[in-house]
Amino acid sequence: MTAISHSGSSAGVTRQYAPYVQADWGFANHWYPALLSSELEDGTAKGVTIGGHDIALRRSAGKTYAVSDRCIHRGVKLSAKPMCLSEGTITCWYHGFTYGLDDGSLTTIVGNPDDSLIGKARIRTYPVEEANGIIYVFVGEEDFGTPPPLASDLPAPVTNDPNDSPVPHLLDEGVVIRGIHRKLVGNWRLAAENGLDPGHLLVHWDNQILVALDRALPLGVNALTDSATEEIDIENGPKGVMNRYDRPDLYQPVLDNPKVNMKARGTVPHYFRTSLWVPGVLMVEHWPITDHVQYEFYVPIDDHHHEYWEVIATRARTDEEIAEFNFKYDNFMLPLALEGFNNSDVFAREATEEHYTRFDGWNNEMLCDMDYSIIAWRKMAARHPRGFFESPYLDED
Repeated sequence: MTAISHSGSSAGVTRQYAPYVQADWGFANHWYPALLSSELEDGTAKGVTIGGHDIALRRSAGKTYAVSDRCIHRGVKLSAKPMCLSEGTITCWYHGFTYGLDDGSLTTIVGNPDDSLIGKARIRTYPVEEANGIIYVFVGEEDFGTPPPLASDLPAPVTNDPNDSPVPHLLDEGVVIRGIHRKLVGNWRLAAENGLDPGHLLVHWDNQILVALDRALPLGVNALTDSATEEIDIENGPKGVMNRYDRPDLYQPVLDNPKVNMKARGTVPHYFRTSLWVPGVLMVEHWPITDHVQYEFYVPIDDHHHEYWEVIATRARTDEEIAEFNFKYDNFMLPLALEGFNNSDVFAREATEEHYTRFDGWNNEMLCDMDYSIIAWRKMAARHPRGFFESPYLDED
């Protein structure tokens, strides 16, 4: 492996993935998770922001719709005080502008049903798909055309599991999914890179879940060849990079560092493998336990905040299997993995944000050998942009 560090500035390396550096607000024209299905009851509406797009989601007669969360009249958010007066519509709580969910057209105004604007104005709509308990919205340019399949913006299904037990895909049948999402400080790219980063294991050295299970986790892993991170580019399908931890010929774990008198904890080996996919979805196979998979979405809100999605999926077809999964999720996976283990990552990401915000971190970072997979990810993402979200704020100049 050749070191990729630079003295003074990394601007030369940055130019190799310039489109990625351009994506401060995220990649447009992609499917993103907006809400868990359980968060949107029939007859209700909720608001989210993705890449600067304010979006209201409304479930009506069992179907989910997504429209612009800004009334064309005075610009208030529809979701600020949801008003769902009839099936197939959403009404602005301020002056009663009522929009059809199918096409966003202004169908009536509650206090002025004969207004000349009715039928001549509309708000934007967004494509929606709902699968296995997650509501996805396709966000980007209004004239983009027919969206690509949802599967193209999710990790590829696992077929090469060395344990002959491939983890389930988000779209598989017979899969149960539980999870959380939360708004965090930090650019979406810093969160995504942290998830894939093989050099950040130190932040989990004293984590509760590892100590409780006596999990063997090295201080770090050194890549022995450039092929340690595999690039996956499926035509008309998912694009991503995978850390091939299943290949011992590609990695050398670091178990101790006598210069700082530090050793890896744990004695029980546990196989897992990480991959990161455009537009920003992490897959951790067999985590936090075998035959389960943790997916993380880093959904851009703006250039300094993202929605951090953490979901765990497994196969469960019977009521007994579902009940067992729910028990483990509520009592083990949620408190120790999603809210425990991952909180160390959250701390690290928020600490990193300051450098990239105040000191132009993309051009002033000192990368090293253990950043090989991050560089591979940046280059992969830079090769496949469908578009870029832009700031919705007016230029103050």
